[in-house]
Amino acid sequence: MTAEKYSHQARIIIVDDDRGTRESLEEILEDDYDVVCVKDGPTALKKIKGEVFDLVLLDLVMPGMNGIETLKHIKAHDGSIDVIMVSATDRAHEATASIKAGAYDYITKPFDPEDILTTIDRAIQKRSLEQEVRYLRSEVAFKSEENKFIGKSAPMKAVFSLIKKVANTSSNILIEGESGTGKELVARAMHYQSQRARKPFVAINCAAIPPELIESELFGHEKGAFTGAHSRTIGKLEHAHGGTVFLDEVANLKIELQAKLLRFLQELEFTRVGSHRAIKVDVRMIAASNIPLKEMVHKKRFREDLYFRLNVIPIELAPLRRREGDIPLLANFFLDRFNRRLNQNIEGFTAEAMAILETYPWPGNIRELENLIERLVVLSSNERWIDVKDLPFELLLDDRSKKEGTRDEEGLIQARQIFERRYILRALHICEWNQAKAARMLKIHRNTLIQKIKTLNIRIEAEK
Repeated sequence: MTAEKYSHQARIIIVDDDRGTRESLEEILEDDYDVVCVKDGPTALKKIKGEVFDLVLLDLVMPGMNGIETLKHIKAHDGSIDVIMVSATDRAHEATASIKAGAYDYITKPFDPEDILTTIDRAIQKRSLEQEVRYLRSEVAFKSEENKFIGKSAPMKAVFSLIKKVANTSSNILIEGESGTGKELVARAMHYQSQRARKPFVAINCAAIPPELIESELFGHEKGAFTGAHSRTIGKLEHAHGGTVFLDEVANLKIELQAKLLRFLQELEFTRVGSHRAIKVDVRMIAASNIPLKEMVHKKRFREDLYFRLNVIPIELAPLRRREGDIPLLANFFLDRFNRRLNQNIEGFTAEAMAILETYPWPGNIRELENLIERLVVLSSNERWIDVKDLPFELLLDDRSKKEGTRDEEGLIQARQIFERRYILRALHICEWNQAKAARMLKIHRNTLIQKIKTLNIRIEAEK
C-alpha cells in the first residue's frame, strides 16, 4: 500500500479482546504496517504512553474498560493519534456516536480487507498532511515576490548557477558567509527549486536554542524523558520528512550533539530522547555557518568527520560590499516592499544618496541594508526622493571603503576624489546643508566649496 510515503513504517496498535479478530486484522495489515496487538484498554494505554503509534484500531465492546472510555483516555494523552473504532454491524449506531468522542472513523465486522486498508491509509495520510500543512503555511511568504533572491553581480550569478545544478540532488550542502548575507534565502531557493518543494522546509537556528534543549528540538522526546517533558514531542527532523532541514549556525552545536548529528547523517535515522526505537526519515540537509568551519576543525571545536559529511557541496556567499552592482537593485527592491507595507510613495534615491549607499561597507550585509531602507521609509516626510540628508550620520562618517582594497587600480586621483566627496558630504550634513557654515568648518572659501560640489557631482536641493 502507501506506508512507504510516510516518515517511517506507520505503527498501528490493535486493541480487541477477541483473539481471532486481532489475528485477522494483523494478517491484513502486517505487510504494510508495523502492527502491535493487545487485548484490553489498560494494556493499550500503557503501550501508547510508552511507545509511539500512528493509529489505533479499537474494539467498541470490551470487558472492563470499554472502547469509548479507552478512546477518551487515548485522546487525553495524545490528541493527534487517530482512532478507528471496530464494531459489529448491530453496534453501528454506537460506533457512529464514538466519532463525537474523537474517533476518526469506524469499521464493522465482518471485515472487507480493501475497505480496511483504504480507511487506514486515509487516516495515516491525514496525519502526515496535517504535519506538512503546519510548515507549508509558514512558507507561503517565502515563495512570494517579496522574498526573491536578487543579484546581478558575478558572485551571485555563480551562486544561482550552482543552485540550478544541485537543487535536485540529495547531497548535503554547506553554506558559509558573513551574518546577513542571505544564507537562509539560498537554502530556501535550493528547496523550492527541487523535487522536495511540496514538502516542508524546516529551519533550525542552532544559536537561538539553549544547548540543553537542542537535542530535543532536533530529535523530539518521549513523555517523561526529562523534567518538564509532559508529553511526547515530535522533533524537527521528523517533521521535515520528504523535505529539507536547514541547520543554521551549525558551528554552535556542542561536540556531543555533533556526534549524534553525524550518526543521523550516516544512517538517516534517529531515536527520540527517552526512546530506544529508531525512526527513519528522508531529508536533505543544508547547513550554514558565519564562522568558517575549517577553522573550527583546526581549533578542535568542530568534528572533522562531520565537517566533511556536511561539506559535500560548498557554497560561499560574498559579503554585500563585494557584490558589484547589487546594492541599487536591493535598495530599490526593499524600497518598493516598504512603500507597499507602509502605504508610502517614495519614488527612489537621489544619485548622491545612492552613491553613499554604494560606498558604505555594510558590515551587517543585506540585513543591515533592509533595516535601513525600512527606517528611511518610516521616517520619510512625504518626500518623493531619499536624499543624502535623509541618511543616518554613521553612513557619512564611515571611513572604510566598500571595496576594502579590491580597487587599487583606481589610482591616487580617483581615491582622492572619493575621499573629498565623502569629507564634504560629512561637513554639509553636520551643518544641515548650509554651505557657508560648511565652508567655514572645512576652512575653505565658500566659492571653493561650491566649485568642489560641482566637480564632485554633489547635488544640493536646498539649503537648510
